[in-house]
Amino acid sequence: MSDEADRMLQWIESARAELGIPPEVTLDVTALLDLARVAAHGVTRPAAPLTTFLAGYAAGRAGGSDADVAHAIGRLTALAAELPTADR
Repeated sequence: MSDEADRMLQWIESARAELGIPPEVTLDVTALLDLARVAAHGVTRPAAPLTTFLAGYAAGRAGGSDADVAHAIGRLTALAAELPTADR
């Protein structure tokens, strides 16, 4: 594992502990990073962190299950893909 990936995982564990998110709550890092990428490239770069926040917020309001997270990520990924870009 690269130093960058190791540092990110350490940060995630520290942030989870700080926020009281139990270790049994799944965090699909790949799906969240993919969502951030889609938002950054399909919408605008600053949309990436805001979009992942919105996905988490929506999932939490829906109950916070893994399925709720996946559903929110899927909806926002599809929405970003529907937006016209300058080169389309």
